[in-house]
Amino acid sequence: MPELPEKLDVIAVGAHPDDVEIACGGTLAKLARQGYRVGIIDLTDGEPTPRSPGPEVRLAEARKAADTLGVRERVTLDLPNRKLFDSFECRVALAKEFRRYRPEIVIGFGEKTPLASPDHWQAMQITDGAVFYSRLTKWDEHFDHLPVHIIQTHLYFTLAFRSLELPPAAGRFVIDISDTLDTKIASVQCYETQFPPEKAHFVERLRAFAGQQGETAGFQAGELFSTTRTIGAHDLVKFVRREH
Repeated sequence: MPELPEKLDVIAVGAHPDDVEIACGGTLAKLARQGYRVGIIDLTDGEPTPRSPGPEVRLAEARKAADTLGVRERVTLDLPNRKLFDSFECRVALAKEFRRYRPEIVIGFGEKTPLASPDHWQAMQITDGAVFYSRLTKWDEHFDHLPVHIIQTHLYFTLAFRSLELPPAAGRFVIDISDTLDTKIASVQCYETQFPPEKAHFVERLRAFAGQQGETAGFQAGELFSTTRTIGAHDLVKFVRREH
């Protein structure tokens, strides 16, 4: 059996470097501060892209952003930007990383993003498939004989800033990122090739969106997540208490 690295508690999956930071960077920073081991998997290196001189620059920005958030591991898969499609091979490539790092929670795209990269929608389907493939037995030859791993919780983040509709889901909740919003913004600003000075308005959009999401739950800033199954509880009082 292959030697395995230390397991991660949470893995967030993006199509390109900067997707995860924009969608849930505040939550990842908060998890890291709370002592959880957090990882990011980018399905592609995001190249080519208009303002970047090459993949080595984009990857350096991604490493700096991960360090800013306190992320322990960042993996970039060798899948093609702009030509990303859900396939057996893509699902297996991601499922291998899930088996290798054995997360309890996986977070990924939760809906289409019209007027943005179609890679996002493909990334959702690839992640859905990989979560399932990670648990399949009697298929060891496809996964380099990495051990089967069952992911306990699969969540969706949102990047649909231009929609007034909530993404369809079995349940939703908001994480308070009031104390990590600035860290989230700093991680996004690590991508100097993607967010030059003339796109400074995007940072204000991020702050506004976080403020709006947080307000729905009584926080100064928040990030919205959707669940793949209905949220349940055994103890009503503990469930609704703010301190949990």
